[in-house]
Amino acid sequence: QVQLVESGGGLVQPGGSLRLSCAVSRSIFSINSMGWYRQAPGKQREVVALSSGGSTRYAGSVQGRFSISRDDAQNTVYLQMNSLKPEDTAVYYCTVRWLGPDYWGKGTLVTVSS
Repeated sequence: QVQLVESGGGLVQPGGSLRLSCAVSRSIFSINSMGWYRQAPGKQREVVALSSGGSTRYAGSVQGRFSISRDDAQNTVYLQMNSLKPEDTAVYYCTVRWLGPDYWGKGTLVTVSS
């Protein structure tokens, strides 16, 4: 069973930065896609960043501020978040897929507040 564990969330002031990590229990060398989603209180889960087939797309609200990356040696997917805003407050989830189903982590909470 593949496990994904997110970390790096926490409380940050507006304008600050955080880097989220997603440790995967299996080699990510051959993944077909990786992504980050978020779910704010009372709202549906939405895509933040999704990388597949050599291309990456970002939600319009985070374009230019967030960046997804990976470290195959560490089997880890990252989300660098800069210029954070209160509306970025949410639980952030990572997901990866090889040839089969999507695998999800349990999420990490990011709170942007002064």
